[in-house]
Amino acid sequence: MDFNGTTLEHLSREECLLLVGQVPVGRIVYTRQALPAVELVNFALDDGDIIIRTDSGGKLAAATRGAVVAFEADSVDGAAHAGWSVTIVGYSRVVTDREEILRLAQTGLEPWAPGERDHFIRISPEIVNGRRLAARRLTGDGNESLV
Repeated sequence: MDFNGTTLEHLSREECLLLVGQVPVGRIVYTRQALPAVELVNFALDDGDIIIRTDSGGKLAAATRGAVVAFEADSVDGAAHAGWSVTIVGYSRVVTDREEILRLAQTGLEPWAPGERDHFIRISPEIVNGRRLAARRLTGDGNESLV
């Protein structure tokens, strides 16, 4: 089979959130000392919101308190030149309700970084944008299919 270029597909909000829920890590983009900062984080989805577990005294917790942030997740197949990327922009807020903290602690969201991580940040999506890049393949009968 021969490859015949690629196709670019814009994804719906629902498709974006479904894809984001399939990967274990993403990147949070926020402002630190008036400059953009990006950190790789593991996360969970909770009722359409991104949940990040971190330490309460860290730079990430301080910088994202009540701020507008971006969150990006993706999956790429370098060999096929295919994949998807989703960017979410929204307000972040600290989870302060004791019952909600206890519930989130039971979701299985375990921090990958060492140390105590008892601080939850919730990002509520306001803007959701996603794209999928798929390789087109010519089949034996001359038709195209997506990889």
